[in-house]
Amino acid sequence: MTGFETVRVAAVQSTPVILDADSTIDKAVGLIHEVADQGATLVVFPECYVSLYPSGSWAAPAATWSSGCDELWERMWASSVDVSGPVVQRLVDACAERDVTVAMGVNEREDRRPGSLYNTLLIVGAHGVMHRHRKLMPTMHERVFHGVGAGDDLGVVELPNGARVGGLICWENRMPLARWAVYQGGPQIWLAPTADDSEGWIASMRHIAIEAGAFVVSVPQFIPAAAFPDDFPLDLPKGVESFGRGGACIVSPVGELIAGPEYGAERVLIADCDLRDALHAKRAFDASGHYSRADVLAPNPPDQLAP
Repeated sequence: MTGFETVRVAAVQSTPVILDADSTIDKAVGLIHEVADQGATLVVFPECYVSLYPSGSWAAPAATWSSGCDELWERMWASSVDVSGPVVQRLVDACAERDVTVAMGVNEREDRRPGSLYNTLLIVGAHGVMHRHRKLMPTMHERVFHGVGAGDDLGVVELPNGARVGGLICWENRMPLARWAVYQGGPQIWLAPTADDSEGWIASMRHIAIEAGAFVVSVPQFIPAAAFPDDFPLDLPKGVESFGRGGACIVSPVGELIAGPEYGAERVLIADCDLRDALHAKRAFDASGHYSRADVLAPNPPDQLAP
């Protein structure tokens, strides 16, 4: 049954160990213990944290046939995760040990065939993977690396305390119909792992909090140039100190920033989210309830569209 408890949430703005899934999970497990010691029960990591986000700030050469592209692809595949494999199981074990739920962005490979990768958000608990969402539409350069999601995973998951959690990855959050699909599940906490470190992104997060009547947890990576290994297959742009400056934040259901945004370093933000606030917000505006007018506005089948 849906709960209205206060959930302590941790937004973990962290740098992965690039192209090293095992070491990245080592780091993640350490951070899970750290925030669990502070009472957090929901721990949110960035987009593609395991173990590299293919950022447009460096990945343009990967869209060519230039030297190093095959090696990068091979190493990205090797450092990606099988959802049923041992890397994810380590997260499950950490959740079981500390009685927490973890939202983790990963490069996902298919368990039984070597091939495509997906930009995936996993919600993991003590008993296994609770939810898997593949990004619907890779953005620009991401299409070189990631397949498109099927869209059959747009929903929410109920945590052990009854809290309803859902969300979207990065610029999916700009897709009104994708948001609508998730809103119908009644999320109380909205997850937005991202690579967008712009000020405009913060405005979007505040808007979505109001629109959803939910707490929003947005977590990007902080990626200094120094984090890339010396043998990285592609040449990085010269003179760039950071390829992702962060900007983690937590927003209340009325659009107020209650933690962050934090830029320029690895940071952990912690906030107590009273889920009654999400219920109160929906008294005035419920996007998929009394304020939806789906009878008028829901998309029509193609054969019903006006010429």
